[in-house]
Amino acid sequence: MDFRAGDSWGIFAFLCAALWNLPAVPALNNTDEAGAGQSIQKTYDLTRYLEHQLRTLAGTYLNYLGPPFNEPDFNPPRMTRAEMVPSATVDFELWRSLNDNARLAANYRAYTHLLCYLRGMDGQVAKADLRKSLGHFCSSLQGLVVSIAGVMSSLGYPLPGSLGSTDPAWAHGPGPISPHNDFLKKMDDFWLLKELQTWLWRSAKDFNRLKKKVPPAAVTLRLEAQGF
Repeated sequence: MDFRAGDSWGIFAFLCAALWNLPAVPALNNTDEAGAGQSIQKTYDLTRYLEHQLRTLAGTYLNYLGPPFNEPDFNPPRMTRAEMVPSATVDFELWRSLNDNARLAANYRAYTHLLCYLRGMDGQVAKADLRKSLGHFCSSLQGLVVSIAGVMSSLGYPLPGSLGSTDPAWAHGPGPISPHNDFLKKMDDFWLLKELQTWLWRSAKDFNRLKKKVPPAAVTLRLEAQGF
């Protein structure tokens, strides 16, 4: 059959338009996995955002605490009282050996507890601008807790039990401050920021690994037209 040049261009334009408007092609996974993939990606992105936020907030807050907490080489041994703050210290191989459910549950519990303490810090800061920054960070951290809960739900994992009277004292935030324990309170705050930094760093790695296990919700085909 003989095609004229005009007909060829018309057919080509039709094919381009058809390919451009193709619907998304579902990935080879079920609906639950698709939802989980989106939830994991969102949680990973939020974790990285919080890492960035914390770098700025920690510098400002340590300057607010003053010497020696804002000195670059300040690295005190962890005191018994500092155990009020949940520790992110764990053997790397042990952490990697946990299944996804156990790691997600540990992240959920840690951020729930850390958020309680962080809100207590927010209520005791004298500077209005720092209180505003802490409040914004608390809102973002609350979003992370909700997001982790969403990931667990989409994967069919139960949430850990809520905080109760059997939880350690640090889970309910810091207590009232008196002049003689002001330094110890500052030490708690220092360790909170340090542990929070480690938790966020490790959580980013956890969710990066997890999102590789669960594919994204859909693959979209697009034809990039160049030179026309």
